[in-house]
Amino acid sequence: MDCLGLHKNRANKDPLFLTGVTLPSEYPDSQHLLVKLTVYDAKHKSQESSSFLGSATFSIGDLLRAKDGRLTLSLRSSDGVCTAGTVAVSHLKMGEMEEADHIATDTSSQKSPLVCEPADQSYIDREDYALTGPVFRNPICKVYRFQTADSKWMLVREQMEECTLSFTIPRQLLSLYIQEDKSRLQDLEDLGELSPHWDNLRKEVVTRYRGIISSYQDTLAEVQKITGSFKPSCCKAQKSLEFIPINLHTQRMRVTCPRKTDALYDIITVGAPAAHFHGFKCGGLQRLLSRYEGEKKSFSTAYQCIYYSPQHTAKAQEVLSTVSLLQPLITSLADQLLQAALEHSSHGLKDALKSLSDKTEQFVHTLKDELVKSALLALHAARPGYVSKSQKQTPVLCHQQGQGGDQNHSPVQGLPGHSPTTPVPESPVVCNNVKGGDSGSLKHQDSIPHHKEYDEEEWDRVWANVAKCLNCVIAKVDKLLEGDNSKQEPAPEQRLADVTTSHNPGDWREQLSPLVSRLKECVLEVVEKAKRAMTFVLLQEAACSIPQGFHLQQRRDVVFSQALAALACGFVMRLYAGLQDKDFLRQLHLVGLVAQFESLLSTYSEEIGMLEDMEVGISDLQKVVFKITEAKTDDLSELQPSVCGRRDHFTVEVPLPQVIFQTLPEEIKEGKPLRVFPVLFNVGINEQQTIAERFGDISLQERINQKNFEILEAYYKTLREKVPLECLPCFQTQADIKELLETLGQNVVTKKRKNVEILWIAGTICRRLNGIRFTSCKSAKDRTSMSVTLEQCALLRDEHQLSKDFFVRALDCMRSRLSQGDIGHWEDPEAGAVTENKPASRHFYPIALLLVSSHLLVVWLILSLVFLLAKYQ
Repeated sequence: MDCLGLHKNRANKDPLFLTGVTLPSEYPDSQHLLVKLTVYDAKHKSQESSSFLGSATFSIGDLLRAKDGRLTLSLRSSDGVCTAGTVAVSHLKMGEMEEADHIATDTSSQKSPLVCEPADQSYIDREDYALTGPVFRNPICKVYRFQTADSKWMLVREQMEECTLSFTIPRQLLSLYIQEDKSRLQDLEDLGELSPHWDNLRKEVVTRYRGIISSYQDTLAEVQKITGSFKPSCCKAQKSLEFIPINLHTQRMRVTCPRKTDALYDIITVGAPAAHFHGFKCGGLQRLLSRYEGEKKSFSTAYQCIYYSPQHTAKAQEVLSTVSLLQPLITSLADQLLQAALEHSSHGLKDALKSLSDKTEQFVHTLKDELVKSALLALHAARPGYVSKSQKQTPVLCHQQGQGGDQNHSPVQGLPGHSPTTPVPESPVVCNNVKGGDSGSLKHQDSIPHHKEYDEEEWDRVWANVAKCLNCVIAKVDKLLEGDNSKQEPAPEQRLADVTTSHNPGDWREQLSPLVSRLKECVLEVVEKAKRAMTFVLLQEAACSIPQGFHLQQRRDVVFSQALAALACGFVMRLYAGLQDKDFLRQLHLVGLVAQFESLLSTYSEEIGMLEDMEVGISDLQKVVFKITEAKTDDLSELQPSVCGRRDHFTVEVPLPQVIFQTLPEEIKEGKPLRVFPVLFNVGINEQQTIAERFGDISLQERINQKNFEILEAYYKTLREKVPLECLPCFQTQADIKELLETLGQNVVTKKRKNVEILWIAGTICRRLNGIRFTSCKSAKDRTSMSVTLEQCALLRDEHQLSKDFFVRALDCMRSRLSQGDIGHWEDPEAGAVTENKPASRHFYPIALLLVSSHLLVVWLILSLVFLLAKYQ
């Protein structure tokens, strides 16, 4: 293998060349790997003219076995005969501090402090590879050595990796979307026979769902063909890859200092979650959803539907999800209760009864909602042959239709085309395309046609029967346990009087079986009615939103998929780093983690739409929880995280090897859901943001920052109540978190252009709270890498006393690909190939240019105006 060519600095007669060597994964036995050093004499660096001096070859094994880790090699000419001088190659281990006189301390020198990491330790932590191998791959590593303020030397290793979750999470989400939509189709068919009006609406909705399913199936088929680990920015608008996050990478900086333990700093970089394929001509999700909710009322009038607010729709989805989850769980717990009765186990009977009672009470509480009752009545009115009561008799007050009901509210709140909470003007009642007479004078003025034969109390009796059946089961179990205890007492007359208890263990099951069967039947009956009612609510919501609502749902699915892949990557990375930290694990299961997304998007042009997409996508992450599971085998493929759930609630399961899983707290091992609190802070920093601040509107950015500051502040209050602040990580900068929050709050409300202090303080608070850090811009390249490298150097300065003289040099070193000179090779992850003399993707405009960019923009505008005036005169 050839190493990077080295340039000789003619101003230095005894130069020291430092460069990094990355060992490919196809060389498992690095001891026998040969490295060839080539030295050039760069006469005119600006003209890229150089002459060959000589080369030397050595093996990694020779370097490792060399005395003091140092090899002295002779440089040979191209013919291998003449000697052109010598070169010394040193072996430096991680954590090994060299003396200052080994490296020139002249700060004016242009040498880059980039060192070569030993081959036997490679560029990744082999001890962690068994854990991270299935999730993170293709690492690229650079190692630096910087001087501290006390003239010591710190070793910094910067490692970037790709994440397989870029594709595995979207694949699983697509499968879940398809499964959920197919289930929705089946629910629509299970509604049974409807009147012609509603049946036509159902057919139209079914057609839309089938179109989405077909589109998602095609996309899933295309994604499954891809073998890569990330999506480059050049593919951001490609339809087959729209669910994949852009440039999702992990960035880890490990710092080794004298007399101090190693420190890790992780950042996940990803392109802003946005629907690039759908475009931003009409804005992003936040604006489109607001407009859609305003227009949906008029749609409901046109389609003769009941308008349901987003809260009602969300409640319907929640009821469907909850009953679908609890019904099989209640059935399983009921079977466990019968099994414990068969085994005559008092302890097992108590445990099974407690679990059954808890889940059944949760089930009943979910269904004890007026929305279910009103939806059942609306469904009854949508059956064929239904005639509104106003057509049969003179309209009467709504509250006279039911017994014991609220005199100011009807069982169904909302006339077709109107909100359930909005008074409705007097108008003819229309149902199933049949016009009725005048609705008369109603006190509350919102009603729905009633069928005189419909029993409005039927639903109350149905779900109340579940509670009654549960009470019967509890009473029977208590009696059985009481009789079992009485058998141990010397009271023969009591044993003769107890006719419900037998010495035969099988009698317990026989006595409980009828009651448990009745409970199952009641639960099943309630589930069927509730599913039909909530499906009818969603049918009306879908019918009112054709076709815009389906397009918005697809866009939201795309954005959420990108956001979830990034969040899962960050959670896994943070979990792996904190497995040995008991305080972190305690915080994880008691409160959860904060996930701070730093956005550098401008509030101008298309990036406004991207920011609006990102805001909704990050907010939707609140419906995601994580669970830690035990891997079935030790196979690395078993460590891949998986996703389950529905659109309103997803669970990401992260498997760990058995040895590691057993060391976790009991709460985590028992499957306790682990919450994540996503927050988003945005500050535009490019030239487009200058235009927005001078001539445009930045209210979107201000609103996002204010809203998420409140979320972050609420998280800290909860954390402070449940976890001692001593459990949080310690930093050299001893600023109190409460003071940092106050400063952040002041900056959020301060009118200041490009106030990057918001991002700095939010990032600091996130690290102090054991959180997960994300940095994003349009494509996660220029602005993102500038932010990451500046943050890393700031951490070195504030936490590890990086010398002031080395700060700019360290920043320049991290922002350039080549350590020295213009000749060399570096793998370009964006292009997927080796490039030569190509501008670095992590190299940015000089800071001075950014500072004057606003003035240059004004000058450019003036000159353009003068040119146009001169042209057309």
